[in-house]
Amino acid sequence: MTLKGARERRVRTGGVDLCVAELGDPDRPTVVLVHGYPDSKEVWSEVAVRLAGRFHVVLYDVRGHGRSTAPRPLRGGFTLERLTDDFLAVADAVSPDRPVHLVGHDWGSVQSWEFVTVRRTEGRIASFTSVSGPSLDHFGHWIGRRVKRPTPRRVGQLLGQGAKSWYVHLLHLPLLPELAWRGPLGRRWPGILRRVEKVPGGDYPTASLPSDAAHGAWLYRDNVRARLRRPRTDAHAHVPVQLITPQGDPFLSESLYDDLERWVPRLTRRTLPAGHWVPRTRPDQLAAWITQFVTSVEDGGPGPAATGRYADRFGGQLVLVTGAGSGIGRATALAFAAAGARVVAVDRDAGAAVRTAGLSRLAGAPAAFAETADVSDARAMEELAQKVATEYGVVDVLVNNAGIGLSGSFFDTTPEDWKKVLDVNLWGVIHGCRLFGRHMAERGQGGHIVNVASAAAFQPSRALPAYSTTKAAVLMLSECLRAELAGQRIGVTAICPGFVDTAITSTAHFAGVDAAEERRRQKRTARLYGLRGYPPEKVAGAILRAVARNEAVVPVTPEARGARVLSRFLPGVARAIARVEPRV
Repeated sequence: MTLKGARERRVRTGGVDLCVAELGDPDRPTVVLVHGYPDSKEVWSEVAVRLAGRFHVVLYDVRGHGRSTAPRPLRGGFTLERLTDDFLAVADAVSPDRPVHLVGHDWGSVQSWEFVTVRRTEGRIASFTSVSGPSLDHFGHWIGRRVKRPTPRRVGQLLGQGAKSWYVHLLHLPLLPELAWRGPLGRRWPGILRRVEKVPGGDYPTASLPSDAAHGAWLYRDNVRARLRRPRTDAHAHVPVQLITPQGDPFLSESLYDDLERWVPRLTRRTLPAGHWVPRTRPDQLAAWITQFVTSVEDGGPGPAATGRYADRFGGQLVLVTGAGSGIGRATALAFAAAGARVVAVDRDAGAAVRTAGLSRLAGAPAAFAETADVSDARAMEELAQKVATEYGVVDVLVNNAGIGLSGSFFDTTPEDWKKVLDVNLWGVIHGCRLFGRHMAERGQGGHIVNVASAAAFQPSRALPAYSTTKAAVLMLSECLRAELAGQRIGVTAICPGFVDTAITSTAHFAGVDAAEERRRQKRTARLYGLRGYPPEKVAGAILRAVARNEAVVPVTPEARGARVLSRFLPGVARAIARVEPRV
């Protein structure tokens, strides 16, 4: 098949004709996408169209795949040396005067490691983004160090990767892989990808899959055993490298890259909660990281500037935080910004949202935006969701943080009080999950929703009947959504802080008292929370950690963890504590 809108040409090299497709303006920096096994260049189609507006994008079918011809004989026709010849021929044809930015997935990455570590390609490559494909030389040394100096951890790593590499042994067998791919496996492969990797249907894989896979078996036969037994000792990268590691890759262990800094002086690491075929399952995030990395290199830098903790996980992602004007919301926005995320700061106070966006840019966000919205207003939230999707893209991480405080006995709490606290604390979360969560689900590339509840969700109190009810509802909503969205790779986390020093105490409403008494109680409560001294930055850190680990329920402070334990194992004690009338 032909990529829509692409210009195709044939490049002759080493006895084969390579099919090369190009998109975008040839005067812009060139990005070359190299596919893996058992794919053709179409595996990159979703990423390519996202890059074409900024770059000159080039894709080519590796020899013997797609619309490129196969070498004759096949044996010896797929060595890394011949693949390097092919790459150089393509680079000379599409960008004769400027080095290209290289991106490889799976075996496209394996061969690209060869390209960026051999002398004859120096000056022809500007940067390299590696996705799910290690250097065979680095892999060989990785094995050698663990065999020569075994420890329990190293032995476990060897055994773990050995189990993941089961298919490599099968591909070395004569004829069997070819028969399988040209027979039942080739017919069933698209369905396997949809069920196991959640790869969307459509124009991928292409009709050439059986022959692609049969020819591609020689990639393994011509290279793997020889390189693993005698790895090169000079396999140092001569360009900046961005390593993107899917955390759920069934074929490659993350530990394979533990020693990579010794081979790559200029290394940027990224991790992604995804399986192996991220060019199909996470094209938005992949394109964003490639764009950021290539742009940085073009501007004279070694790669993205974000160096904070979790920069490898959240760099370039779009994070939206409600209630971002102060407290936990602002701290969370700044923490994601320090990790290199793009931030949308939402607050009903326009000035506070603008200040948070500005601070986010100073903290390291490549972009930060301020939006004004009342989370309790369904129409306003619908307009916000549409604007964000249109102007900034689909949110990767949603933090429903906006909330208000309400204290007072049940009979002092008026229907108006109930409506206000329910509208903000519960309906605000519902609106966020419904609107932004739907966009995540429709995109089909995963995401994460964080709902800020409270320790009050599992610790009853005679002084907080309305507030505790809303937070308990947020906790249960989060649990239900987590179950519903798990199959769509959207994580949901409920964050349950205890006493945190934020402005919510000085603005909380106290039912059943006059204005003067309410002000007195607000000041006293704010003073007590200030003496407690638990900063919102610690809650923000817990949020980033929870998203990175996909945790379900996270009590943050010591009292929150204690209340969680009591609610689960000693509910009678929790009920007794609830009867105590707090001093206000």
